[in-house]
Amino acid sequence: MVTNDKTTNDITQRVFYEVSKLAWNGELEEKKELLPEEMIPGPHPQYRCCIYREREIIRERVRMARGLCPGKKDTKNIVQVIPAACDDCPLAAYSVTDNCHGCLGHACYDSCHFGAISFNREGNRVRAHIDPNKCKECGMCARACPYGAIVDLVRPCKKACPVGAITMDPESGLCQIDENKCIQCGHCIHACPFGAIGAKTFIIDVINMIRSGAKVYAMIAPAVEGQYGKDITVDSWRAALKKAGFADLIEVSLGGDLTAAAEADEWTEAWKNGGGKTTSCCPAFVAMIRKHFPELKDIISTTVSPMCGVSRMLKEREPDCVTVFIGPCQAKKAEILDTEVSGNADYALTFDEAYQMLRGKGIDLEPVEEFTQQGSTYGKHFGNSGGVAAAVIQCMKEQGVDTTDLKVKVCNGAAECKTALTLMKMGRLPEKFVEGMICQGGCVQGPSRQKTLQELTKDREEMIGRADSREVHENLKMQDADKVRMHRSEEV
Repeated sequence: MVTNDKTTNDITQRVFYEVSKLAWNGELEEKKELLPEEMIPGPHPQYRCCIYREREIIRERVRMARGLCPGKKDTKNIVQVIPAACDDCPLAAYSVTDNCHGCLGHACYDSCHFGAISFNREGNRVRAHIDPNKCKECGMCARACPYGAIVDLVRPCKKACPVGAITMDPESGLCQIDENKCIQCGHCIHACPFGAIGAKTFIIDVINMIRSGAKVYAMIAPAVEGQYGKDITVDSWRAALKKAGFADLIEVSLGGDLTAAAEADEWTEAWKNGGGKTTSCCPAFVAMIRKHFPELKDIISTTVSPMCGVSRMLKEREPDCVTVFIGPCQAKKAEILDTEVSGNADYALTFDEAYQMLRGKGIDLEPVEEFTQQGSTYGKHFGNSGGVAAAVIQCMKEQGVDTTDLKVKVCNGAAECKTALTLMKMGRLPEKFVEGMICQGGCVQGPSRQKTLQELTKDREEMIGRADSREVHENLKMQDADKVRMHRSEEV
């Protein structure tokens, strides 16, 4: 997995593996309390101040791997702060730089109402000092300093959040997530250098479903191709998941075709009436609109996501089946909890969670020559920025619509999404149709990506290039999927 937090990510992966192994063996409830000591045997700590703190962090991570909140507070949010790991963050929001001249005016000192600023002699110089335990991060000192010597050092998690959902508790200094603002994109998880933010998982639920004898289908995201190299194909995943007890695996690129065809109808109607639409397949983008641009909620496409489309298709064919999405996204976990949408996936796993779940059963991904194609190349490119818009326009062309003058704003990443939505809200966006993906590069660069965009692109395009050139509507008929109900309000 590609992250800037390899050590904490390795710990997370091991927790997933150990929890999965116990769950497959039916020993999790009996032995879960032993995991912290087994993983941190001591007597000396490896990363923190003491082994007891390290063990507490493991205990909280085990809870999250079981789908529970890490601390005492119980919320539905997927993204959670790990309290035991958080307060090691050494950065105060405001810090004194070398530009400080220790001036006689003491404007910074006079502006602080909390007694956080003092002056210390360092050699021949007197410099201001900010006590992080007293600082309330009000910023008055930075504004008062005539030399600009006090700067705002934004904590990594807070800097990574595209919607300002992260703040700090003024008493404890711990990170806090405002769930009314959080879009569950997961960008903060790997931004934290202390591994103090994580996500709840459905690993145990999925394992228990398989062990109970339920017919469980896996649905793998279009972003998978290229993530593990050109030799690990969708059929590699299919073979491994069947060994683990899944009934089968369905490509969500087929769902991409379903979504593109349904959105094409919406776009065509809106275009004829002089209106516009945004895409709806990225749940974090949809959450951004609903929570931060509510005046634009009516232009969100009512078409369900590719994940939901495939799940509905399977449940129409086998009403009692269980559907599990596997992809690079944390926000998909939040999407399945939206009770307003019927027929959606029952569970969602990231690539890492699914891989460690397989390892816990002694199964690895092995090269398998790909012989199955369930989605068109347009559906397969849904994982790339611009892929959704391209597929929708292709469907419109297949229906005889002249798209020459159709202008679409492709928003690549959260910053571009915010800018486009702000302009749209003000009536100043030239385009009336918007494709929004919160992850820069698209789903292929989601929180559970295995390679950088540069590393995976060559393999990904080679793998997709093996597929035939069937059109979207043609593929839906081939897969007997052209009658799936694809709008939010439609019941399965």
